[in-house]
Amino acid sequence: MTIIDELRWRGLLADCTDLPALTERLQAGPITLYCGFDPTADSLQVGSLVPLLTLRRFQQFGHVPIALAGGATGMVGDPSGKSAERNLQSFETVERNIAAQQKQMSRFLDFGAGGARLVNNADWTRDVTLLEFLRDVGKHFTVNSMIAKESVRSRMEDREAGISFTEFSYMLLQAFDFLHLRQAHGCELQIGGTDQWGNITAGTDLCRKKIGATAWGLTLPLLLKADGTKFGKTAAGAVWLDPNKTSPYRFYQFFVRTEDADVVKLLRILTFLSPERIAELEQRVAADPGAREAQKVLAAEMMRLVHGESALEDARRASEILFGGSLEGVSEATFRDLAGEIPTKPAERSRLAGAGAPITELVVEAGLSPSKGQARKDAEGGGIYLNNARVTEPGLAVGETSLLFGRFLLLRKGKRNYALLDYSVEKA
Repeated sequence: MTIIDELRWRGLLADCTDLPALTERLQAGPITLYCGFDPTADSLQVGSLVPLLTLRRFQQFGHVPIALAGGATGMVGDPSGKSAERNLQSFETVERNIAAQQKQMSRFLDFGAGGARLVNNADWTRDVTLLEFLRDVGKHFTVNSMIAKESVRSRMEDREAGISFTEFSYMLLQAFDFLHLRQAHGCELQIGGTDQWGNITAGTDLCRKKIGATAWGLTLPLLLKADGTKFGKTAAGAVWLDPNKTSPYRFYQFFVRTEDADVVKLLRILTFLSPERIAELEQRVAADPGAREAQKVLAAEMMRLVHGESALEDARRASEILFGGSLEGVSEATFRDLAGEIPTKPAERSRLAGAGAPITELVVEAGLSPSKGQARKDAEGGGIYLNNARVTEPGLAVGETSLLFGRFLLLRKGKRNYALLDYSVEKA
């Protein structure tokens, strides 16, 4: 199987400027390719994994990937897929974001000797004067061809939003990147999402017009759900690769909750599992969708790639807790991740002093039962749990020794109705 066969089978091949010629070139030997990453945040998102993992796939086939950080283009803003002008960022913010993203990229690409390269387009753009840029790059593009690009045309059709000259010029900057990489590193291929087609073809055109060099562009499909909505978003916002922005537990759960209609496609696009293994999981989805085996495999693979084996085990432990699993050996960090998923109420620590507080009162305080009488009946029926252990004595008094990590009480009614009392701050 060639890299083109691999991309086609995984559903990663959307379009190419000249697929037969590129296929022939790839068969002749290793090629250098690049993809740009937008430094608008201090972390990559789940959607960034499609091009990033595609670079990794090329590297596995012996090719040389370049990850380009947009230190220059990030100061301008790409209009592709955007309905309004972006807020411009300061140089310091862009540099900080790039440093954070570069650290994340090193988990996916081998930057060792003779391996992948990491470049910043500010290095070859910052010293170019406006007149030099207009003369050496701008003269090779007509306004007619630029406004024909979808990313520009869609914005021009919106008379209220429009498009500034700043964002209008973005495709020239990206084309300049391809030209520089073609000359400095022998880079022959640029990859990106389908929304980058106009920018990519601008680069292949500039390489041909300016230096008479062959260059190709290849686009990858945007990561969409079966209903057409963008993948990688939740009600709380984007799903980030940075564990401080999206906790490993929430990252794991995001993939576990993947719809059956999407899971096989995501296994192909985002994992390195074999066709045979994915076919096996596809059969299991059809035979027993309730088991959600494919989703669990997808979540595990993504956790290993992004956060590592240890974080995967912690996420699994946290998930088991919500299904009544033991709290023995769980770390405080894992429990804190879990705490964000459970309704939490502040509580008075002084109530646990001395003889402690009746379990029935705590169940009512947590909102699991409407009255102490009902809470007692629930406990007598074996339906109340304290720190995932069934309460066998309805008159149980709970003291400070029951606090998890000196702070929490985890209460449960029935199989899935959880609540958390947080005793970290005294009420006024």
